Amino acid sequence: MKNENSPLVHKKHLLVRLWQYIKPYKGIVFASCVLTLASNVLALLGPLLSGRAIDAIEPGPGQVDFTLVLKYVLMMIAFFAVSSLLNYILSILMIRIGRNIMYSMRNDVFDKLSRMPVGFFDRCQAGEVISIISYDIDTINSSISTDIIQIATSFVTVLGALIMMLTIRAELVLIFAVTVPIFAYYTRKRIKRVRPLYKARSEKLGKLNGFAEEAVTGQKTVKAYNREDYMLSGFDSRNIEAVETAYNAEYYGSINGPIANLFNNSSVALVCIFGSLLYLSGAITLGSVSSFVLFSRKFAGPINEFANIISDLQSAFAAANRVFWLIDETPEKPDALTALPLEHTDGNISFKDVSFYYESSMEILNHVSFEAPTGSLTAIVGPTGAGKTTIINLLMRFYDAQSGEIQLDGTNICDIKRTSYRSRYSMVLQDTWLFHGTIFQNIAYGAESATREDVEKAAKTAEIHDFILSLPDGYATLISDNGANISKGQKQLLTIARAMLSGAKMLILDEATSNVDTDTERKILKAMKKLTKGKTCFVIAHRLSTVENADNILVVDGGKIIEEGTHENLLKKEGLYYKIYRSQFEI
Repeated sequence: MKNENSPLVHKKHLLVRLWQYIKPYKGIVFASCVLTLASNVLALLGPLLSGRAIDAIEPGPGQVDFTLVLKYVLMMIAFFAVSSLLNYILSILMIRIGRNIMYSMRNDVFDKLSRMPVGFFDRCQAGEVISIISYDIDTINSSISTDIIQIATSFVTVLGALIMMLTIRAELVLIFAVTVPIFAYYTRKRIKRVRPLYKARSEKLGKLNGFAEEAVTGQKTVKAYNREDYMLSGFDSRNIEAVETAYNAEYYGSINGPIANLFNNSSVALVCIFGSLLYLSGAITLGSVSSFVLFSRKFAGPINEFANIISDLQSAFAAANRVFWLIDETPEKPDALTALPLEHTDGNISFKDVSFYYESSMEILNHVSFEAPTGSLTAIVGPTGAGKTTIINLLMRFYDAQSGEIQLDGTNICDIKRTSYRSRYSMVLQDTWLFHGTIFQNIAYGAESATREDVEKAAKTAEIHDFILSLPDGYATLISDNGANISKGQKQLLTIARAMLSGAKMLILDEATSNVDTDTERKILKAMKKLTKGKTCFVIAHRLSTVENADNILVVDGGKIIEEGTHENLLKKEGLYYKIYRSQFEI
């Protein structure tokens, strides 16, 4: 995926972006802040009451005011209980916010994917995109649900503990005036070093997921070529990279915890030493020393906790960086402001001096011109890499030509709204695509209002109806992932039935018979005569037997149309078409 070298977005920018997702729930956020404040204030009263309970104990027998001690103890229990209850409610609210944010963010990412040009998916592995949708967004949700609570709690606790310590003995607070700035400086330096490591971890994990997705979907090919060891080796190398980057991130991130503990314990030790000296000099009571020590724990503890969650925050920032990178990717070029929807289509297609090249690559199509009249069948043949599929991509406006013009009924297709233009086409591709659902749902995919009668009619025309009825559940039969439980030929026939049902005025067949046997091919060709009647059709084919009856055959080589005509005329020319034909039909 081409985000490997994308710069790290500044944390402030990421926080602003994340706030846009939190903003709709600002009422809940405000309630959470109130709960955080109340919970921590109640928790901070514990050390104060503890000190007073100790002061109620005087040296010597019979000098303990048990009634007063019990009063303070019961108050402590009550305050801690209410504080815990408020913390529980707070956690529920933050989990709810996190869930809603995760839902919104995933919707935004998937919405953006639906608006991305085909070229984006040509250069990005599906596994990496899925990793962003699942792992990265889940990482952000985890941080919002837990880390934000901890940060807010830590802030209130540190501020409250500092105020309490100042009221007990301001001189002792000077200890933290030395230790905290040193630790803060150290932490800041660590963050700068650790953050790129978490970005690398996310990227390597995405690559691992992408490779695993390819390996799982291509298992039959892997086994057929005995490439298990090769795939294991490839997975192992990527796994090592993912593990190493994860180790580096976690290793350098985890150092903060022990260092924070060192500063924390050192600070408390110094408080105990100087507090004892003040007690011995009579400048402070034993209860006040005890309270100050507990407050110092409260003060230093959150700083320690914050150090421990820095690694989680860095991981969340790295995940957010990838999510927002995807959201900010350039979508498919919007329709021109003057673009209009199609009201009527005859289906006359013209290529006028069209040239095209993919990003930073050599020219794929070079000044291509041809016309496909309404209701005609145009076949596109030629060697691999000649530019056949590129012509189809331009026809469907998956890409736009750099020069020249493609017209539909005399109108430049760039002046037509994409959705309106594409709705006039139906496609049957070499790589069939079926989704997890019933056969009925798969056939009716492009026509949501189709009835059972409509679907059966299309299936009969595609010569697949009898096969469907032979299944235990007929049209209600569930197709597994990408139709793995039926043959390739049957999958192709189902996609042909889907195309027949759409009723589009123009039809594209990209090697539609490449995955079927001769008998099935005859059925398809028979069905095609019904399907193509009255439609403008484009057929990419390697089997020339499927295009012998085409109205016009374009022979493409090196990005140019080098021959054009009917089957008989091209054979007479004895050019490239003639050579291909002989190689297929002569011994």
